[in-house]
Amino acid sequence: MNAPWLSVVGIGEDGLDGLGATARTLIDTAEVLIGGERHLAMVSDHIAEKIAWPSPMKTLIEDIERFKPRRTCILASGDPTRYGVAVRLFRRLPVDEMTVVPAPSSITLACAAMGWPQAETRVVTLHGRPLDLLNLHLHPGARLIALSENAETPAAVAGRLTELGFGDSQMAVLERLGGPKQHQVNGIARDWAHPAGDNLNIVAIACVAGPGAQVLSRVPGLPDDAYTHDGTMTKREVRAATLAALAPPPGGTLWDIGAGSGSIAIEWIRAHDDNRAFAIEPLAERRALIATNAARLGAPGIRIIDGRAPEAVRGLPTPDAIFIGGGLTTDGVVDTCWAALAPGGRMVANAVTLESERILMDTANRLGGALTRIQISRAEPIGGMHGWKPLMPVTQWIGEKSRGGDT
Repeated sequence: MNAPWLSVVGIGEDGLDGLGATARTLIDTAEVLIGGERHLAMVSDHIAEKIAWPSPMKTLIEDIERFKPRRTCILASGDPTRYGVAVRLFRRLPVDEMTVVPAPSSITLACAAMGWPQAETRVVTLHGRPLDLLNLHLHPGARLIALSENAETPAAVAGRLTELGFGDSQMAVLERLGGPKQHQVNGIARDWAHPAGDNLNIVAIACVAGPGAQVLSRVPGLPDDAYTHDGTMTKREVRAATLAALAPPPGGTLWDIGAGSGSIAIEWIRAHDDNRAFAIEPLAERRALIATNAARLGAPGIRIIDGRAPEAVRGLPTPDAIFIGGGLTTDGVVDTCWAALAPGGRMVANAVTLESERILMDTANRLGGALTRIQISRAEPIGGMHGWKPLMPVTQWIGEKSRGGDT
């Protein structure tokens, strides 16, 4: 078996001196060295061809095989298998064409510095991603490691914690971890006044919820008042039943047809960090509501699609689940969605009108699945006493596609 032509070497803040024999040999014998300016400066005397990462770097990753069979070494920071270049390369190349030598990650070093068990610490990457992602992970007692975008990130994190009622949380900003310039600054979020430091930093957060904090579970069925809406939304009890029927798998993709306020798509994403959702909604004012709710509830990655099914779903990634909350009476919606659904996937549709219910009954006759009537009543004041006020009944159809492609 030939030796792999491509290697990825993780380098810590201690530079080349911190590398083991294997990593040094891969660098020393390379014919091509690829990396950022900081890493290439460490090997300035090397006779290999040196290539700095372009912007965007994916252009070079997509063309990486042009260097084959020359011995090519990519210089990376820390552990490149976690949020690093190796993750992208694993998706492009057979693993037997690569050798990856990671250094201790900044996450490992941060947990060691804080005295936190890594298995009990949640990692949130804010590098190149919205600060709103932090919102999803805030709960009393949580220990978070936030990977910063730049030197301004710690102050932004402190502001967000304070805004959401977690201003008493303890923060530590860890700079240049693992090297001679390692530095740590500690403080309380609501009192954070430290000037911006090094761009290369991590923020460690020990979450403390104050009296005004809104603590939200990741279990489906958030309170209705967690959402901004125009009155048309899937109510809490029905939403919980709908998400249970959709059964979000880790890394699953959802189409939310007629998304309204976005509550189903948002709670699908909240169910697992790797989930993604496409919210299809024709009304501009409701698309704005989806964006607002998604940001506040820690799901800013939702893709909001302007249009109506079935036309608007053409070309979208294959879904593992589909929810139809609006547009059932539009010709072709059910059949188009069912045809697009991945084998083993689930489709759930809710109806509140007789016309929509008739379509679900026909769908059940054609495709099988289960029909359920959901009737919810809530206790509300009646004069000086209380009584039950019923919500509109909901008819729900649940269909599961077999692995062979049929019901």
